[in-house]
Amino acid sequence: MNKVVIATRASNLALWQAYHVKDRIEKSFPDISVELNEITSKGDKILDRPLALVGGKGHFTKELEDEMLAGTAHLAVHSLKDVPTYIPEGLELCAITTRQDQSDVFLSHTYPTLDSLPQGAVVGTTSLRRRMQILQKRPDLTVKDLRGNVNTRLRKLSEGQYDAIILAYIGLYRLDLLKDVPYHEKLSFMIPPMGQASLGIEIVSANDKVREIAMSLNDKGSQICAKIERDFVAKIGAGCSAPVAINAVIDGDNVNLRAMLGYPNGTNIMSEELTASLDSCNDMGIEMATKMIDAGALDILSKAEEIAFKDEMPERL
Repeated sequence: MNKVVIATRASNLALWQAYHVKDRIEKSFPDISVELNEITSKGDKILDRPLALVGGKGHFTKELEDEMLAGTAHLAVHSLKDVPTYIPEGLELCAITTRQDQSDVFLSHTYPTLDSLPQGAVVGTTSLRRRMQILQKRPDLTVKDLRGNVNTRLRKLSEGQYDAIILAYIGLYRLDLLKDVPYHEKLSFMIPPMGQASLGIEIVSANDKVREIAMSLNDKGSQICAKIERDFVAKIGAGCSAPVAINAVIDGDNVNLRAMLGYPNGTNIMSEELTASLDSCNDMGIEMATKMIDAGALDILSKAEEIAFKDEMPERL
């Protein structure tokens, strides 16, 4: 095997991530050349509706998976937070890259911090998870949907369509875009979604050489945390766009797990924490999900789906 084809979305951030993986593969396997197969996903095309109303983040991965199943790509590079817990037959989520900064970040051209926003200020985010946590802390704010790639979202902020927006810090860092916004603040109170700030490397299962190449990118600690978080989401039945926050962190010989879910308007919040040793953390995500299900989490998530973006519901696909 002398060539590997990577399927990737065509956005600036996705291409940065794909080229990052390409460089790492070519450094570790100098006899292999790497090409990119750039695809514009359905999630990148539909920008006039909230993401939760068009099938969630699976629309960011399906076309890449189709390319692999068709034999036109060997692996795909995803933002791990966008990868549903269901993986099509014939493919597998093989490797998880080292986690970087998982923070959500507040951005504004007018106000220096979230606390400094005046009552009724308009905050943009496409995430029900962020919406839930922002409105729990500041129920007086107006949160509106925000679609488009990172550059488009920053342009909308600079045009004054929003008083502030909330994005993942890591994407702005990778693209060196923080310098373009006068005010930014990491939101330490916010729990991230599963997989934030890692890349997920999905491969064609039958290709052992591709598996070897992908595993050269794997970080064991990040893989452990990602499995715990993905087990939780799968067990509780929450899609990528649900108002659910879940974060596993390795602290010495232990793993600390935090989870939160609730209504996207910041009410009916349920939160839990668990700690386990690294040696006994394998089923931690399932344990957390079971605990929250027993306390009524499924009823909360069902109602959360009903009230999410209720004004747009007549247009739901």
